[in-house]
Amino acid sequence: MRSIHSRLLWAATLVLVAFLGLGGLALDRAYRDSLEQAVEARLMGHIYQLLGAAETDEKGRMRLSKNLSDPRFSNPDSGLYAQAKGEGGDYLWQSHSMIGSRLALLQQVKPGQQRFQHQHTYYLLNFGLLWEDDNGRELDYTFAVAESDQGIKAQISAFRESILFWFGGAALVLLLAQWAALRWGLGPLRQAAQRLKLIENGEEEHLEGEYPKELVGLVDNINSLIRTGRAIQKRHRNSLGDLAHSLKTPLAVLRGAEEGGDAEELSTAVKEQVPRMDQIVNYQLKRASAMGRQGLICTTAVAPVVVRLINTLEKVYREKGIRSTTRLDEAAFFPGDEGDLMELLGNLLENAFKYGRSWVAVTVALSESERRLEIDIWDDGAGIPPDQRQQVLHRGKRADQRLPGQGIGLSVADEIVRLYGGELRIEESVLGGAGIVVVIPLAASQ
Repeated sequence: MRSIHSRLLWAATLVLVAFLGLGGLALDRAYRDSLEQAVEARLMGHIYQLLGAAETDEKGRMRLSKNLSDPRFSNPDSGLYAQAKGEGGDYLWQSHSMIGSRLALLQQVKPGQQRFQHQHTYYLLNFGLLWEDDNGRELDYTFAVAESDQGIKAQISAFRESILFWFGGAALVLLLAQWAALRWGLGPLRQAAQRLKLIENGEEEHLEGEYPKELVGLVDNINSLIRTGRAIQKRHRNSLGDLAHSLKTPLAVLRGAEEGGDAEELSTAVKEQVPRMDQIVNYQLKRASAMGRQGLICTTAVAPVVVRLINTLEKVYREKGIRSTTRLDEAAFFPGDEGDLMELLGNLLENAFKYGRSWVAVTVALSESERRLEIDIWDDGAGIPPDQRQQVLHRGKRADQRLPGQGIGLSVADEIVRLYGGELRIEESVLGGAGIVVVIPLAASQ
């Protein structure tokens, strides 16, 4: 059973059947008990009627009349029977309705007590009493009255048919209502499945439409995964194209030098073009390896990565005596792969340590209200002139030519930030050097 709708409907059906079944059994038992209580009271009323019609003989002993007010006692096999015995078995009386009947109604009960029971096809009540004759002797008598259970069975059968009709109708209506409610409630999931099918067929770009708040996070993450997958595919394709295009020129230079036949010229070309080709390959590899936002994949805490990188760079640039200060929001997280965060912060912090004179400051803040992560990295170096700030974000462009480097760190960092829909800005640092501001938006579900 692979359908959620079928599972829920079957579960609701089983619960409903169990509830209505147990409810029907409880009502049937309660109705039967009430009928039997009424029968017991009615049989006790017949015993009082027998006592009311009793007479005495010449010795003051009780004698029952053959003529009773209820005509059923006078008609054979009427369904209402009565017997009485007493005086140690010397006195035995039975109603005319007992003629031809083999019913044994009388049971031994103590005076003042009664016993009610359902026996074979009738309800039976035995009642014991004491009667004082004219000599003051107490004589014990036992009265037994029985009534056929056919009438009770007919009432119970009619009641059960009524319960089956109404409970069956109610169950059908409730099941239809449950089916409609489930179909309405699971509608957004069916809509999402249909949209995914259209995306698979290339008819739509992402999940569209309005979804309940319980599914908003899931839909956002699926859309994010779709966008990321396409971006990675496009980036890999573009990187391969860029790599091939970028290698054309140095290869052409090397080919020309080789065809010229001048060994010195060829050696010079190799020395110039091989590092350039290595720079091109490294840049394209770093660019292609950036993962981008992964949607459902876990986030990465920023503070531990910053601390780890600063500890490493302080060892690397120990001779410069760089002093680093940090103000880190421990709750801040990067909405993506740790490798991307390491590549991003590694490039920016290395630049800060390389070009800073003595002080590097890092601030990490998470804005819950604006749903964004902001990372500021400042140094007290020479800074980057405003007219060069956009240029240094391009591959191979460097503001300071005095120190060795390939000019790809800021470019790769900017590429990663843009993969996450963020922004990298170069400003003037409060320490006097360069100030790098990275702002990355967070998804609504993060």
